[in-house]
Amino acid sequence: MLFRSPLADMLWPETRVQSLLDQAGRALAEGRLDADDGTGARQLYEAAQALDTDRNEAAIGLRRVAVDALRQASTALGQNRFDEARDRLALARELQVPRAQADAFAARLRAREAEHAGLDGVLQAATQAHAAGHLVGSEDAALPLYQRVLALQPTRLEALEGREDALSDLLQEAGRLLARHELGQASALIGQAQAFDPGHVDLPQAQAALASALEARRRAAARDVAGGRLVPARAAFEAVLAVVPDDAAARQGLEQVGVAHAALAERQAADFHFGQARSELAVARALAPQSPRVTQAEQAVARAEQVRGRLGTGLPARERDRRVQVLLAAMADAEAQGQWLTPPGESAYDKLRAAQALAPDAPAVRQASARLLPAVRGCYEDELRANRIRRAQACQQAWQTLQPRDAGLPDAKRRLAEKWVAVGSERLGAGDVAFAAKALDEALQLDAAVPGLDDFRARVRLAQAPPSR
Repeated sequence: MLFRSPLADMLWPETRVQSLLDQAGRALAEGRLDADDGTGARQLYEAAQALDTDRNEAAIGLRRVAVDALRQASTALGQNRFDEARDRLALARELQVPRAQADAFAARLRAREAEHAGLDGVLQAATQAHAAGHLVGSEDAALPLYQRVLALQPTRLEALEGREDALSDLLQEAGRLLARHELGQASALIGQAQAFDPGHVDLPQAQAALASALEARRRAAARDVAGGRLVPARAAFEAVLAVVPDDAAARQGLEQVGVAHAALAERQAADFHFGQARSELAVARALAPQSPRVTQAEQAVARAEQVRGRLGTGLPARERDRRVQVLLAAMADAEAQGQWLTPPGESAYDKLRAAQALAPDAPAVRQASARLLPAVRGCYEDELRANRIRRAQACQQAWQTLQPRDAGLPDAKRRLAEKWVAVGSERLGAGDVAFAAKALDEALQLDAAVPGLDDFRARVRLAQAPPSR
């Protein structure tokens, strides 16, 4: 018994088709044109048509459904049931009612909706809001009101002209915000203008102005980093990211700010100002959590704390002198091995700092300090000439740690940055994009204004970009 109906359908398909046609006719007569459960006239005629495409009764029935759908839409419109009228019109269009009839009814529907909604009053409210400068931000602002009118009367001239003028005013306000460097608010207004009318005549110019302002903000931030102005640099990069969250240059710029804070942490720790050093490290970790330079700064702060902890207080003069001599001897050993900053706690620099903490005015300590700085400078020059760029950078960092305000440091950093650009360009030409990106990062941290850097950065960005589809 369970298989009786399907089996009957297979053996006597004509019977099944006729049954569907009869059910569809009854549904049509009852006004049930469309139903999700399959009992609507449309679904039943379509089922019959699928079983037998040679018979034309189903096609004729579907045309009758389309005509009835338009009739039901007209009835609903007469009773101001606008949603139902739109649904019936959509059904009539799907079943290919003559287009002229559907378009004529759609025009009647919009006109009736406009009349019912009081569009003249809406347009007047839009004009008043426009005159008051209330363009966006709420449903009673000018542009949303103009949009309501145009949704029902797409060709209404007053609404089209009003929207055009309001969008021009909105984009002018965006321009004023850009002039005040308020990138986020300007970007929001430009985005709203695009949503209201993607083809507005003033939109391309506003978008170009925004792009130019973003680039100017990036460049200004890079100059601030190079000049040690970290607070405005961070604010500028974050302003760019607020508008373009995936901006690679701004993210890299924030990392550079973090690295600069790491360098400040090292200097504070070198003077045993550990509270300030920890504060700088916290900022560095937040901005550049993956940077090896931040890890290096953490190690420097830790070893400075170790040195401080090992220092005795109230030592007898003889014991203090003995410890100083041991430290200076260890410094000389580390110096001979080129261990200027590493390993932590055992480097030449660490030994010197420990000796300075015990006896800063001792002649032997002063002589060691005077000897170490020229040695580090010489190390830098030797390694740079030999194109051992990483070792040259280690010597430069030791130089900077020993004498942060040395007049020769800016030139040393510039030359090292130029070397990174040159080597990075060579490796990029060989297809090593990862090394080139690392070289770009190192050069930016050393000197963001070095000649050739902008061109190198553009080439790296192009190489990193995903292939176009």
